[in-house]
Amino acid sequence: MHYEIKELPEVRVAYLRYKGPFGPGVGEFWKEVFTPWQQAFHLTGKVTYGVAQDDPSTTPAAECRYDACVEVPAEYAIQPPAKEAHLPAGRYAVARFKGTGADVSKAWAEFFGQLSAEGKVADGPCFERYPADYAMDPATGIFTAELCIAAT
Repeated sequence: MHYEIKELPEVRVAYLRYKGPFGPGVGEFWKEVFTPWQQAFHLTGKVTYGVAQDDPSTTPAAECRYDACVEVPAEYAIQPPAKEAHLPAGRYAVARFKGTGADVSKAWAEFFGQLSAEGKVADGPCFERYPADYAMDPATGIFTAELCIAAT
């Protein structure tokens, strides 16, 4: 998998948490919960992030946590049910993903495997970054994102 090493800045985000098995449930959460919330609070047209808080290979599926996030400025007052978090600045391996929701888990596994074999995985977060003009092709379900893993 082709990737670049990039220095990413710290980002303040507002997030809603999904708890349960990764896979189709995460996509449904974005569609049925996060996007309507994002629209209601006038947070569309901004960079969004998907942050897996747990490793599904070591955490029971029902206990896995995933945060759907939107970038917000310092002065933005985050209101419940959303919570505030910060994605830390740092060095990240960044790979471009293009596919469907069903393809994401395989892409993450391939990317982690490659970086692990190269000895480049660092302690820190990993996340999906979606552009401000994010769009999914309704006919095919194909979308693009960046997969970001903290790197040495």
